[in-house]
Amino acid sequence: MKKIAQIVLGLGLMFTGFSHLGTNRVEFQAQVPTLFKDYADFVVLASGVVEILLGLGLIIGWKYRAQIGWAVALFFVAIFWGNISQFVNGVDAFGLNSDRARATRLLFQPLLVIWALWSTGAWRTWRTRAN
Repeated sequence: MKKIAQIVLGLGLMFTGFSHLGTNRVEFQAQVPTLFKDYADFVVLASGVVEILLGLGLIIGWKYRAQIGWAVALFFVAIFWGNISQFVNGVDAFGLNSDRARATRLLFQPLLVIWALWSTGAWRTWRTRAN
């Protein structure tokens, strides 16, 4: 079950990463925090490449899955700022055209972090080493 969840997450990251580079590039720029608005296109392209690499790592990097799981979780924490910015600034993107929709999306980001840590065994590995 965990391996399937890890592969699904990897495929999702790769799909999203490729959409950063093409079809949804402008939509993703709307989520870039105002501090980085002058570099929005670069941020979207760079985060897209990172998503593709992380997704690929989840799919083929079985030997390092715990480390990749932590990297994916940290990535999800890092991009959470963009989701918060979209909510705070009331920016419409990806059909999130109300405060309620944008707030609901915020609730799902921690689930992505948990998914990354659980499916890769990263959390269990860390807890085992700590004991």
